[in-house]
Amino acid sequence: MTRIRRRTAILSLLTGTLLSPGAGFAASSQDAGPAGLASDPLAYGTVNPALKPLEPAFGERGMVVSAQHLASEAGRQILAAGGNAADAAVAVGYALAVVYPAAGNLGGGGFMTLRLPDGKTRFVDFREHAPGASTPTMYQDAQGRVDQDASVSGWRAVGIPGTVAGLEDIRRHWGRMSRAQVMAPAIALAERGFVLDAGDVALLRTSTEVFRKDPEARRIFLHADGSPLDVGDRLVQKDLAHSLRAIAAGGADAFYKGEIARRIVQSSRKGGGILRLADFAGYRPRELPTLRCSYRGYVVDTAPPPSGGGVALCEMLDILSGYDLGKLGLRSTEGVQRQVEAMRHAYSDRRDLGDPAFVKNPITHLLDPAYAARIREGIPAHHALDSATLRAGVALPVGTGETQAPSREKHETTQFSVADRSGFAVSATYTLNGWFGAGVIGSSTGFFLNDEMDDFSAKPGSPNMFGIVGSRANAIAPGKTPLSSMAPTVVSHDGKPFMVIGSPGGSRIPTIILSVVLGVIDGGLDIQQAIDLPRIHEQWQPSAIELEPRALTPDVMQQLQIEGYALSPHKPWGIAEGILFGRPSAHAPETGGLYGGWDRRHEGGAAIGF
Repeated sequence: MTRIRRRTAILSLLTGTLLSPGAGFAASSQDAGPAGLASDPLAYGTVNPALKPLEPAFGERGMVVSAQHLASEAGRQILAAGGNAADAAVAVGYALAVVYPAAGNLGGGGFMTLRLPDGKTRFVDFREHAPGASTPTMYQDAQGRVDQDASVSGWRAVGIPGTVAGLEDIRRHWGRMSRAQVMAPAIALAERGFVLDAGDVALLRTSTEVFRKDPEARRIFLHADGSPLDVGDRLVQKDLAHSLRAIAAGGADAFYKGEIARRIVQSSRKGGGILRLADFAGYRPRELPTLRCSYRGYVVDTAPPPSGGGVALCEMLDILSGYDLGKLGLRSTEGVQRQVEAMRHAYSDRRDLGDPAFVKNPITHLLDPAYAARIREGIPAHHALDSATLRAGVALPVGTGETQAPSREKHETTQFSVADRSGFAVSATYTLNGWFGAGVIGSSTGFFLNDEMDDFSAKPGSPNMFGIVGSRANAIAPGKTPLSSMAPTVVSHDGKPFMVIGSPGGSRIPTIILSVVLGVIDGGLDIQQAIDLPRIHEQWQPSAIELEPRALTPDVMQQLQIEGYALSPHKPWGIAEGILFGRPSAHAPETGGLYGGWDRRHEGGAAIGF
């Protein structure tokens, strides 16, 4: 199966239980919605009318939200044992490596945004790095043609993992429990196994053919006859438990300088990869200042480059701050038009971003309120802008320019959000890139390696077969981090933590987070309702508005088409996980508790309070 066909199969399988083939795009006129959305033609609803309304989860002392309920429970156990939000987040990260192997990982990397109890914020980049032997043309043949499969499958697709170094760095700096304590739930789940439910099996069955090609994966994730695992089977992962125990005993050195690294490098060499022991020994996570912006009095701390997602999120919020979306209506024709044009500009502007250790990013310019005001001046009231007229960093349409490649990021990432009653908030997004990464496991290590090299531009500066040019800022270079859309975010208000939010979704991540933030702040929704709210997305190229089922009414869709907007219906996307501090919605009475919402677009997740 080709990678494209595999992605299509994944999307169909994961969303098929949420959406029947004939599902429409309009909410019932009988649906009731919060007062904040009263001006919208679309009353509040979800992508799937069969999903009943769900109250946010409540916790007096803590809240953990993730895409797999056993991982959320692991975080709750750590909070109950006296750990803080950092301890619980590390526990969730390791637990997801066991119970959510499609994206939870030891062999990948990610970002984490933290708001400490004293109000200070931190951002930790533990993304994968390009191996020392990598080159800008490593995925091109002698004629300069790009081998699309080489950067997504097999050992040549693997970047140096950062998860273990990142989680250990976070625990050491901000946790208060031992490594053995926070890793105990994950080790128990790997050693004793866990019973697979429908969501687990759906994920595993996206990649049955991949498992069959890798001897290690076949042994762990398939029956002896090569058939896929079923609901009710117990998945025991002894090799992974052994790796986790080694890390619990020896810390990051056990992974980067010990037997684990040696086994991965040996397997890479056998498989034609370029990983070296020096790459592992030299890996370091980095702490960067959070990217900060504001929206209607709320302070937003999110991911800086090498994330383009945080920049896009803040630029969209800056532009939209000049409109009264509560009055216009989030899903009215006017409200959608303003959001789409903000998206179009932000995604055009993020195309020249890259790893700050290698390129200079124009963040100050892009997030200047005067720049946002200039963009608003050029947004027409009643017709669509032409994406081809936008140039990166230029506020007003100026004519046809160079068209660069749209993001190739996979949607198969995972988010977890954690908070405790001290005001400690953690938002983490980490990934293997595609489901199960490159589809390879190092000998007897028990975990998949990422295919993160596919996030670089394989041929920067030259047009591909569609005439689209890759970004030079995101070219492959030894030790470099690829550009990402991941944007773990913490929102504060009046000097106090207010929201923890993030999501997988590839290039759609910024607009997923935007949808939740607008739903809570402008729409008056509680955190669960805001996550359930059907989403819209536009990313400059391609220029069509992507729509989840029930996102817009037929009348709004018709008017947008009259104004020149192309509409592209899609099955549901993203798996947002969110927390609100003190109240279930922005305008509800203060209770002092914590409220969690989980994304029901995928089975198996949970928001668990303590």
